[in-house]
Amino acid sequence: MLPLVALVGRPNVGKSTLFNALTRSRDALVHDAPGVTRDRNYGVCRLDPERPFVLVDTGGIAGQEEGLAGATAKQSRAAAEEADLVLFVVDGREGASALDDAILAWLRKRDRPVLLVVNKIDGIDVQTALNDFARYGFRDRIGVSSSHRTGLDALLADVLARLPEQGETQVLDDDPKRMRVAFIGRPNVGKSTLVNRLLGEERMIASEVPGTTRDSIAADLERDGRKYRLVDTAGIRRKSKVEEAVEKFSIVKTLQAIEECQVAVVMLDAGEGVTEQDASVLGAVLDAGRALVVAVNKWDGQSDYQRGQVEALLGRKLAFVAWAENVRISAKHGSGLRELFRAIHRAHASATKVFSTSEVTRAVEAACEANPPPVVRGHVPKLRFAHPGGENPPTFVVHGTRLKSLSATYQRYLENFFRKRFKLVGTPIRFVFKETENPYKDKPKNPLTERQVAKKRRLMKHVKRK
Repeated sequence: MLPLVALVGRPNVGKSTLFNALTRSRDALVHDAPGVTRDRNYGVCRLDPERPFVLVDTGGIAGQEEGLAGATAKQSRAAAEEADLVLFVVDGREGASALDDAILAWLRKRDRPVLLVVNKIDGIDVQTALNDFARYGFRDRIGVSSSHRTGLDALLADVLARLPEQGETQVLDDDPKRMRVAFIGRPNVGKSTLVNRLLGEERMIASEVPGTTRDSIAADLERDGRKYRLVDTAGIRRKSKVEEAVEKFSIVKTLQAIEECQVAVVMLDAGEGVTEQDASVLGAVLDAGRALVVAVNKWDGQSDYQRGQVEALLGRKLAFVAWAENVRISAKHGSGLRELFRAIHRAHASATKVFSTSEVTRAVEAACEANPPPVVRGHVPKLRFAHPGGENPPTFVVHGTRLKSLSATYQRYLENFFRKRFKLVGTPIRFVFKETENPYKDKPKNPLTERQVAKKRRLMKHVKRK
């Protein structure tokens, strides 16, 4: 357990930049526009290896209590309530504002130690910037420039002097047995609502406004004796619809989350069916080779006729991922979650299954015996033996001759045969075909003797006479 430090302040004062500087990462999304950060983002500061602590980045408190701004402020206040130390971050260039006064007044009502951090002091008179906040009554005012990494040593020393040796915050561990699950989909399909339902708290901001989530937020969960790492991601829209630079960065973070996860849960909206963008999201998961579960959300709000229409649409539009399990859920009411976790477990078990060389070779032999490879230009490709080449996704390396002429149809047959033989569900399968080289291909030919040349001439004359 580590102590917790919360970064609190109004929008666009550099909290996310300071978070990245202290954690030596790029976990927080940074942009010049205000209001980029909305959810709480946790990281660990290890600048002092002997005294690590948890740092939480929060959205700016804009003085509004309605809509997204109000939800963001609520998340910031929740972080300040649970923190052992609050870093009140202000803008040294703009000086003190009425909104800073209101935030400080609220902080002073809480029983939490507060340290004033004056950010963006690069290129200005530092003492003048610090004196502008003297009326707040802080004995120590720390001036930093998070973008230029200046003043961090003094800040770290003051933070460690005020923190207890031990805290109550559980950090994200590196347990290899913890299953990494990412929730992917278009905007406003209910990803954040589902993660909140699974965690049992309002960990993410859930709103009807599309694009509410902008960063990939990870949270640990233990359920029925098993450990999970849930990652809530930003919605992926069409490239033609993406105009803001912030959204482009959000999509990059989502694609990184897909690469790092073990199971990707692609969420669909039952009211809208399967759109072209849903197919693009599924394509991104297939390109990464991750195990896949399709969760059809908002199922409780559909009539029997609409459900029948959606079932027919799913069977038609998701034919290219027919091996992935489809689960009907309601993130809002919590129905279907047990079936969802069962599908996740089956997909994870299939993606990480360990194979032996002997059973893979026997499977290739059985597949060729049941359906031999077709003849191509008078030659038949020969699949001699195979061995496992990796997991997540399961990869099989097949050795033989003339394998370059194997048709895509026969490769799909092999995939379906392996999937049925080894009972693999919810995971793509990859094959790597390696042709056996001819050991005599580089050996020079023996020259013919004079007698052999004469005999060849006589034979050719005889053939031509015939």
